[in-house]
Amino acid sequence: MTQQARAWLTGARSVCVLTGAGISAESGVPTFRGAGGLWREYRAEDLATPAAFRRDPKLVWEWYDWRRGLVRAARPNAGHEALAEFERRRPEGFTLVTQNVDGLHERAGSLRVHRLHGSLWIVRCTGCGNESWDERVPLPGLPPRCDACGGMLRPGVVWFGEVLPEDALDAAVAAASVCEVMVVAGTSAVVYPAAALVPLAKRAGARVIEVNVEETPASGLADVSLRGASGTVLPLILL
Repeated sequence: MTQQARAWLTGARSVCVLTGAGISAESGVPTFRGAGGLWREYRAEDLATPAAFRRDPKLVWEWYDWRRGLVRAARPNAGHEALAEFERRRPEGFTLVTQNVDGLHERAGSLRVHRLHGSLWIVRCTGCGNESWDERVPLPGLPPRCDACGGMLRPGVVWFGEVLPEDALDAAVAAASVCEVMVVAGTSAVVYPAAALVPLAKRAGARVIEVNVEETPASGLADVSLRGASGTVLPLILL
Protein backbone atom coordinates (compact mmCIF):
# COMPACT_ATOMS: atom_id res chain seq x y z
CA MET A 1 0.00 0.00 0.00
CA THR A 2 2.91 2.34 0.69
CA GLN A 3 4.23 1.80 -2.83
CA GLN A 4 0.79 2.46 -4.32
CA ALA A 5 0.44 5.72 -2.36
CA ARG A 6 3.92 6.80 -3.43
CA ALA A 7 3.13 6.06 -7.08
CA TRP A 8 -0.07 8.10 -6.95
CA LEU A 9 1.74 11.06 -5.40
CA THR A 10 4.61 10.86 -7.88
CA GLY A 11 2.26 10.88 -10.84
CA ALA A 12 -0.25 13.44 -9.60
CA ARG A 13 -0.31 16.91 -11.13
CA SER A 14 -2.11 18.35 -8.07
CA VAL A 15 -1.86 17.25 -4.45
CA CYS A 16 -3.71 18.58 -1.41
CA VAL A 17 -2.61 17.66 2.11
CA LEU A 18 -4.74 18.13 5.24
CA THR A 19 -2.95 17.86 8.59
CA GLY A 20 -4.28 17.83 12.12
CA ALA A 21 -3.18 17.63 15.74
CA GLY A 22 -1.66 14.16 15.37
CA ILE A 23 1.35 15.35 13.40
CA SER A 24 2.08 18.02 16.02
CA ALA A 25 1.58 15.55 18.88
CA GLU A 26 4.56 13.64 17.48
CA SER A 27 6.63 16.77 18.20
CA GLY A 28 5.36 16.89 21.78
CA VAL A 29 2.57 19.45 21.31
CA PRO A 30 -0.44 18.50 23.48
CA THR A 31 -3.70 17.85 21.65
CA PHE A 32 -5.91 19.02 24.57
CA ARG A 33 -8.41 16.30 23.71
CA GLY A 34 -8.98 13.14 25.72
CA ALA A 35 -6.86 12.00 28.66
CA GLY A 36 -4.31 14.52 29.85
CA GLY A 37 -5.95 17.36 27.98
CA LEU A 38 -6.50 19.60 30.99
CA TRP A 39 -4.59 22.73 31.90
CA ARG A 40 -4.92 23.32 35.63
CA GLU A 41 -8.58 22.30 36.05
CA TYR A 42 -9.73 23.73 32.73
CA ARG A 43 -10.59 22.04 29.45
CA ALA A 44 -9.76 23.68 26.14
CA GLU A 45 -13.48 24.14 25.57
CA ASP A 46 -13.63 26.23 28.76
CA LEU A 47 -10.98 28.69 27.61
CA ALA A 48 -10.94 28.84 23.82
CA THR A 49 -14.15 30.85 23.45
CA PRO A 50 -15.05 34.52 23.05
CA ALA A 51 -17.15 34.29 26.23
CA ALA A 52 -14.20 33.03 28.28
CA PHE A 53 -12.04 35.87 26.96
CA ARG A 54 -14.66 38.47 27.85
CA ARG A 55 -15.03 36.96 31.31
CA ASP A 56 -11.34 36.58 32.19
CA PRO A 57 -8.87 37.66 29.48
CA LYS A 58 -5.89 37.29 31.81
CA LEU A 59 -6.69 33.63 32.51
CA VAL A 60 -7.16 32.89 28.83
CA TRP A 61 -3.88 34.59 27.99
CA GLU A 62 -2.06 32.66 30.74
CA TRP A 63 -3.16 29.45 29.01
CA TYR A 64 -2.08 30.68 25.59
CA ASP A 65 1.22 31.99 26.91
CA TRP A 66 1.87 28.55 28.41
CA ARG A 67 0.97 26.88 25.09
CA ARG A 68 3.25 29.24 23.18
CA GLY A 69 6.10 28.21 25.48
CA LEU A 70 5.44 24.51 24.82
CA VAL A 71 5.33 25.04 21.08
CA ARG A 72 8.47 27.17 21.06
CA ALA A 73 10.33 24.30 22.73
CA ALA A 74 8.98 21.77 20.18
CA ARG A 75 10.69 20.99 16.89
CA PRO A 76 9.25 19.99 13.52
CA ASN A 77 9.41 16.24 13.04
CA ALA A 78 10.17 14.14 9.97
CA GLY A 79 6.56 14.43 8.79
CA HIS A 80 6.69 18.22 8.75
CA GLU A 81 10.06 18.10 7.00
CA ALA A 82 8.87 15.62 4.36
CA LEU A 83 5.96 17.90 3.44
CA ALA A 84 8.28 20.90 3.17
CA GLU A 85 10.70 18.96 0.96
CA PHE A 86 7.84 17.68 -1.25
CA GLU A 87 6.77 21.30 -1.78
CA ARG A 88 10.33 22.35 -2.65
CA ARG A 89 10.62 19.57 -5.23
CA ARG A 90 7.34 20.41 -6.92
CA PRO A 91 6.26 23.98 -6.18
CA GLU A 92 3.34 23.81 -8.62
CA GLY A 93 0.17 21.92 -7.84
CA PHE A 94 0.76 21.45 -4.11
CA THR A 95 -1.45 22.81 -1.32
CA LEU A 96 -0.96 22.29 2.41
CA VAL A 97 -4.01 22.86 4.61
CA THR A 98 -3.62 22.56 8.37
CA GLN A 99 -5.90 22.64 11.38
CA ASN A 100 -2.88 23.29 13.59
CA VAL A 101 -2.01 26.68 15.04
CA ASP A 102 1.55 25.94 16.17
CA GLY A 103 3.53 27.04 13.10
CA LEU A 104 5.62 23.85 12.92
CA HIS A 105 4.94 23.48 9.20
CA GLU A 106 6.36 26.94 8.56
CA ARG A 107 9.36 26.26 10.77
CA ALA A 108 10.04 23.09 8.77
CA GLY A 109 10.17 25.21 5.61
CA SER A 110 6.65 24.95 4.16
CA LEU A 111 5.75 28.19 2.38
CA ARG A 112 2.20 27.83 1.10
CA VAL A 113 0.34 26.92 4.29
CA HIS A 114 -3.37 27.63 4.66
CA ARG A 115 -4.13 27.81 8.39
CA LEU A 116 -7.81 27.02 8.94
CA HIS A 117 -7.69 27.77 12.66
CA GLY A 118 -5.28 30.71 12.70
CA SER A 119 -1.94 30.88 14.50
CA LEU A 120 -0.67 31.06 18.07
CA TRP A 121 1.89 33.60 16.87
CA ILE A 122 -0.61 36.14 15.58
CA VAL A 123 -2.05 38.71 17.98
CA ARG A 124 -5.10 40.77 17.04
CA CYS A 125 -6.27 44.01 18.65
CA THR A 126 -9.83 43.90 19.95
CA GLY A 127 -9.97 47.67 19.48
CA CYS A 128 -8.51 48.74 16.14
CA GLY A 129 -8.31 45.25 14.63
CA ASN A 130 -4.60 45.48 13.86
CA GLU A 131 -2.83 42.12 13.50
CA SER A 132 0.84 41.40 14.02
CA TRP A 133 3.21 38.44 14.32
CA ASP A 134 4.68 38.16 17.83
CA GLU A 135 6.95 35.24 18.79
CA ARG A 136 8.01 36.55 22.20
CA VAL A 137 7.83 33.86 24.90
CA PRO A 138 6.75 34.74 27.46
CA LEU A 139 4.87 37.86 26.49
CA PRO A 140 5.88 40.87 28.61
CA GLY A 141 2.42 41.48 30.06
CA LEU A 142 -0.86 39.63 30.25
CA PRO A 143 -3.16 40.47 28.69
CA PRO A 144 -0.92 42.20 26.11
CA ARG A 145 -1.81 45.59 24.68
CA CYS A 146 -1.80 47.03 21.17
CA ASP A 147 1.12 49.33 20.36
CA ALA A 148 -1.08 51.35 18.00
CA CYS A 149 -4.14 52.10 20.14
CA GLY A 150 -3.57 50.53 23.55
CA GLY A 151 -6.47 48.13 23.10
CA MET A 152 -6.39 44.59 24.46
CA LEU A 153 -4.88 41.97 22.18
CA ARG A 154 -6.33 38.50 21.67
CA PRO A 155 -4.73 35.36 20.22
CA GLY A 156 -5.09 35.15 16.45
CA VAL A 157 -6.74 31.73 16.56
CA VAL A 158 -10.25 30.57 15.75
CA TRP A 159 -12.18 29.95 18.94
CA PHE A 160 -15.15 27.65 19.42
CA GLY A 161 -18.18 29.34 17.93
CA GLU A 162 -16.20 31.53 15.52
CA VAL A 163 -16.09 31.21 11.74
CA LEU A 164 -12.95 30.11 9.93
CA PRO A 165 -10.90 32.71 8.01
CA GLU A 166 -12.54 33.06 4.64
CA ASP A 167 -9.35 33.21 2.59
CA ALA A 168 -7.91 30.03 4.10
CA LEU A 169 -11.18 28.12 3.80
CA ASP A 170 -11.70 29.23 0.20
CA ALA A 171 -8.18 28.13 -0.71
CA ALA A 172 -8.70 24.77 0.99
CA VAL A 173 -12.01 24.14 -0.77
CA ALA A 174 -10.53 25.12 -4.12
CA ALA A 175 -7.56 22.77 -3.67
CA ALA A 176 -9.72 19.85 -2.50
CA SER A 177 -12.03 20.34 -5.46
CA VAL A 178 -9.33 19.92 -8.10
CA CYS A 179 -6.61 17.75 -6.55
CA GLU A 180 -5.82 14.36 -8.01
CA VAL A 181 -4.57 13.06 -4.64
CA MET A 182 -5.50 14.13 -1.13
CA VAL A 183 -3.37 13.11 1.85
CA VAL A 184 -5.07 13.24 5.25
CA ALA A 185 -2.44 13.07 7.99
CA GLY A 186 -2.81 13.11 11.75
CA THR A 187 -6.38 14.33 11.90
CA SER A 188 -9.44 12.72 13.47
CA ALA A 189 -11.54 14.09 10.58
CA VAL A 190 -14.40 15.04 12.88
CA VAL A 191 -14.01 18.82 13.17
CA TYR A 192 -16.00 20.68 10.53
CA PRO A 193 -15.75 22.34 8.12
CA ALA A 194 -12.22 20.88 7.70
CA ALA A 195 -13.58 17.33 7.79
CA ALA A 196 -15.79 18.13 4.79
CA LEU A 197 -12.70 18.54 2.60
CA VAL A 198 -12.15 14.77 2.42
CA PRO A 199 -15.58 13.83 0.97
CA LEU A 200 -15.35 16.90 -1.27
CA ALA A 201 -12.09 15.67 -2.78
CA LYS A 202 -13.45 12.14 -3.08
CA ARG A 203 -16.56 13.31 -4.94
CA ALA A 204 -14.34 15.30 -7.31
CA GLY A 205 -12.46 12.13 -8.23
CA ALA A 206 -9.36 12.39 -6.05
CA ARG A 207 -7.60 9.39 -4.59
CA VAL A 208 -7.50 9.74 -0.80
CA ILE A 209 -4.53 8.55 1.25
CA GLU A 210 -5.00 8.48 5.01
CA VAL A 211 -2.04 8.48 7.40
CA ASN A 212 -2.99 7.93 11.02
CA VAL A 213 -2.15 5.75 13.98
CA GLU A 214 -5.76 4.57 14.24
CA GLU A 215 -8.96 4.32 12.24
CA THR A 216 -10.95 7.56 11.83
CA PRO A 217 -14.20 8.62 10.18
CA ALA A 218 -12.11 9.39 7.07
CA SER A 219 -10.93 5.79 6.80
CA GLY A 220 -14.06 4.71 4.98
CA LEU A 221 -13.38 7.26 2.24
CA ALA A 222 -9.69 6.45 1.88
CA ASP A 223 -8.39 4.52 -1.11
CA VAL A 224 -5.36 3.66 1.02
CA SER A 225 -5.15 3.83 4.82
CA LEU A 226 -1.62 3.69 6.19
CA ARG A 227 -1.43 3.01 9.92
CA GLY A 228 1.48 4.69 11.62
CA ALA A 229 2.92 7.99 12.77
CA SER A 230 3.10 10.83 10.24
CA GLY A 231 6.80 11.23 10.96
CA THR A 232 7.37 7.63 9.88
CA VAL A 233 4.90 7.23 7.00
CA LEU A 234 5.03 10.60 5.22
CA PRO A 235 8.74 10.39 4.32
CA LEU A 236 8.10 6.94 2.84
CA ILE A 237 5.40 8.14 0.45
CA LEU A 238 6.52 11.70 -0.28
CA LEU A 239 10.28 11.47 -0.73
